[in-house]
Amino acid sequence: MSHKPVILVTAADLAPQALALLGDFEVVFAGKTPTPEDLVTLASQHDPVGIIVRYGKVPAELMDAAPSLKVISKHGSGTDTIDKVAATARGIAVTAAVGANAAAVAEQALASLLACAKAVVHLNERMHAGHWDKATHKSLELCGRTVGLVGLGAIGQRFAKMCDAMGMRVIGFDPFAKNLPPYIVSVDLATLWRESDALSLHCPLTDDNRQLINAATLARCKRGVILVNTARGGLLDESALLAAVQSGQVSMDALDSFAVEPFAAPHIFQGESRILLSPHIGGVTGDAYINMGLAAAKNCLAVLNPAVA
Repeated sequence: MSHKPVILVTAADLAPQALALLGDFEVVFAGKTPTPEDLVTLASQHDPVGIIVRYGKVPAELMDAAPSLKVISKHGSGTDTIDKVAATARGIAVTAAVGANAAAVAEQALASLLACAKAVVHLNERMHAGHWDKATHKSLELCGRTVGLVGLGAIGQRFAKMCDAMGMRVIGFDPFAKNLPPYIVSVDLATLWRESDALSLHCPLTDDNRQLINAATLARCKRGVILVNTARGGLLDESALLAAVQSGQVSMDALDSFAVEPFAAPHIFQGESRILLSPHIGGVTGDAYINMGLAAAKNCLAVLNPAVA
């Protein structure tokens, strides 16, 4: 039986490069789809000093099941699945792999924006059904259009650079962003809603911005706006978004995250051809898997072994 301190990973695997950094610890995996009960049981059995969070939530109950817990390290950039108030009250550090998947998610956002503007999925389906729509279809040219970003961190700024390279005007809202490149014009939300031809969300989910995209804010946007969300599903009111798509206020929408994940069928978005869906895979690439694993492991070590991290 190992006497090494334990790090619990809320998944079935971790990049080998990350595991190599954790040689002084016993790494316990929770499996592909761990339930809250699974995680509490494992924490009670192993009393981990660290938790690397890939899937599932980390509530106070899980922290209390691991009295030796010192650090909760997110395998990604969003920490909304971790009860940070409870962690602070217990003296547990919460860290995130900020920027580790920035390239992957920014590319997903760009692919989503282009798929909407160029009707990629619709035209593919029409072609496979035997139709040739060249005489009737017109796509949207993005060059010269305005894209509005909510959140200008590592992912948002990468996406902004791509949009600028395509000749788009880039505006953005982020009260915490500093030293922005000259091609990003910082604006308030009222300006963002009013002037954007396309919107892309790149901010963490907080109590202050939950359902930021709702019936009222969508009504303030240009008619026919495109919406892309590769951030968190809780940023938008799903029912209001569906109504806006069906009314034409939103012309196309691409979503990579949802209020409840995985969503259970039937879901209100299923069957709506103007909403493109993907299962929260924006940051899921081979490179990002390694980068996030390494960052999560290093963040653990920075708390557990600060002298050598």
